[in-house]
Amino acid sequence: MKNEATVARITEIVASSPRSFEDAVSTGFKRASKTLRGITGIKVRDHRCKVEDGKIIEFRVTLDVLFVLET
Repeated sequence: MKNEATVARITEIVASSPRSFEDAVSTGFKRASKTLRGITGIKVRDHRCKVEDGKIIEFRVTLDVLFVLET
């Protein structure tokens, strides 16, 4: 029986939505899924809002996306 080590990587994704933080996370995950295979987790590292004229116009998140590298 071989002992094979798993190697993973974390990449940073910044995503936004005019609707909500939840939608921004979903948008970022969907986009990351188009190019990254083997995603095993996401950490929401930061929440920010863009404000204009006293109103929130955009919700922004910074995501750490964890994925396993193929062998």
